[in-house]
Amino acid sequence: MMRAKTEHKVKRWRDQRWLIDSVIQAIGMEWDQPRLNYTMYPAGPDAIGDFRAVGMRVRKFADMHREFAAAAHRREVKAQNFEREGRNVSARESYFIAALLYSAARWPIFESNAKSIAYNNRMIACYDRFAALMNRPIERAEVPFGDGKTLPGYLHLPRKPQPGEKFPCAIGIDGMDGSKEIMCSMYGDKFIERGMAHFIYDGPGQGECTYRDVLVTETNHMDAARAVYSWLSKHPHIDAERTVIWSVSMGSFFGLQAAAALGGKVRGAAVTFVCHEPGLTSLMNRSAPSYKMRFMYMSGYGDENEFDRFMEKFSLMPIADGIKCPVLIQAGEDDELSPLEFSDELAGRIRTPKKLVIYEGERHAIGGNNLSSALGENWFTMLADWCFDRVDGKPAPNERVFINSLGQANVEPYAV
Repeated sequence: MMRAKTEHKVKRWRDQRWLIDSVIQAIGMEWDQPRLNYTMYPAGPDAIGDFRAVGMRVRKFADMHREFAAAAHRREVKAQNFEREGRNVSARESYFIAALLYSAARWPIFESNAKSIAYNNRMIACYDRFAALMNRPIERAEVPFGDGKTLPGYLHLPRKPQPGEKFPCAIGIDGMDGSKEIMCSMYGDKFIERGMAHFIYDGPGQGECTYRDVLVTETNHMDAARAVYSWLSKHPHIDAERTVIWSVSMGSFFGLQAAAALGGKVRGAAVTFVCHEPGLTSLMNRSAPSYKMRFMYMSGYGDENEFDRFMEKFSLMPIADGIKCPVLIQAGEDDELSPLEFSDELAGRIRTPKKLVIYEGERHAIGGNNLSSALGENWFTMLADWCFDRVDGKPAPNERVFINSLGQANVEPYAV
């Protein structure tokens, strides 16, 4: 799966590799976060069987890529058979599920090798077939990113536009372990359902970009945001003056970088499942070592000591007062990857209207850890409505909200 050289570059990975396999054997492949749930979510209930079957078959870390890839191949064959029979709705649904499975198969391989590149190529092929068969317009994008390189993305429109019609747009930025393919749901997408276009892309170090040698630095997601906005502003069916950013997990860092880079050009930035600790210390050194393995791959570092010095440069605090648009931050009270105190401090430094929402007892992946997310307002519904209100021109709230285990929201206004 990976070369020994790759497996040996992170000390905790070397020391704890046996422990990871033991934990997976004991509790399953979602030992660190609910990756099956969030990866299958965009496909809806039809994907449950595929993903849960993978979960049951994985008994050690090395099983993950091959089981995801086998499930993806089975789905791709189904899709091809449906398409040959003229059953295009069934075909596109299976192509979409296959693309998500191939995307997941890439994740456990922290290097660009023949196997991970093959999975990536199959993912693209399946997603492109899904897009061609979908009942709304989906456009593959290659956003120019200097030196002849591009950022891959997909623009989803809510419907076929009328001549001259332009849509407001949500720009989706994913985290470390996902990819653009899981950011827009096949049916019932939160932004598409609100009449918005949805642009999803892989920024530096994410998804397809690792295979293109477009690697992450401490600031180049800001450059990526400028490039994406420039591309969207030239699109005939996008109202660039009514755009918002939304992002999840490590994307909560990249998303606020994007907001600072774009200034007043965007109407708002909504971030959830936070990664706001300067230096990302908890994420890199106190959580599962797979995160550090992944981010070293995303940034192209082979030496752990050099990488640790590189990570010291990662902080949103110096650019917080440069954010010119309203901000929504959603955090779990007990986030194990980024302690809440850092999101609180960050919110205090943002000078525009901001809404910080804290779910009592929740961890990094909000949902399923405490009744606050089950009985309180759903995080994704709240986020989508907040984004829609921004493109609709409504005034942004300026408040800190604590949702307790009874689902009750305690609201404290921030000082103006």
